Amino acid sequence: MTTNSEITGSGLWTSNVALVQLLGLCPLLAVTSTVVNGVGLGLATMVTLIVSNTLVSLIRGFVRSEVRLPVFVLIIACVVTIIELAMKAFFYDLYLVLGIFIPLIVTNCAIIGRAEGFASKNPVGASALDGFMMGLGFLIVLAVLGGMREIIGFGTLFANANLMFGEAASALTIVLNADYGGFLLAVLPPGAFFGLAILIVIKNLIEERKVVASVASDSLPEAT
Repeated sequence: MTTNSEITGSGLWTSNVALVQLLGLCPLLAVTSTVVNGVGLGLATMVTLIVSNTLVSLIRGFVRSEVRLPVFVLIIACVVTIIELAMKAFFYDLYLVLGIFIPLIVTNCAIIGRAEGFASKNPVGASALDGFMMGLGFLIVLAVLGGMREIIGFGTLFANANLMFGEAASALTIVLNADYGGFLLAVLPPGAFFGLAILIVIKNLIEERKVVASVASDSLPEAT
């Protein structure tokens, strides 16, 4: 039985969807030109993971193995459709920015992978937590990558926050340099590749330091 701490660590770090599994890269690279865009897509993906994992776990005892994948895809498609309609109703401007990448959540391999690999084999509570943590890990990467690209590409941070949080959130926008001319490469897909590569390198360096520290600790003579 997987513990809650293992599920949390897996979703946020050791099996992070974006940095380790490298899944969902198409929307990740396409929409993370700003923090708000990244957070919007990340929240939609996280809700999809939580709801689909929960539903798959609830019905896992009633679905025959021969048809489980089509059933899982149908559940995910229904959840994404509901999210898409909700965004059209309440966050229409943000929906226009994210565009086709909201319905494309259905094809995100991470979601069907968690449904098949975890939710179909574990109870509801653990499956919901797995969906939340996997989604949160993905959201954090989207937000950080969006922040990097927005700062370098536009010289701003939290631009267009009103699309998600209302007009009052316009005050959250930070302009780092009013005379900054922008850096086009950062907001184009190649810039997303560079940014993601930097995040992966940072994660791998942290992991390497942890391994070296662990080895050094194990090699120390025991105190007498």
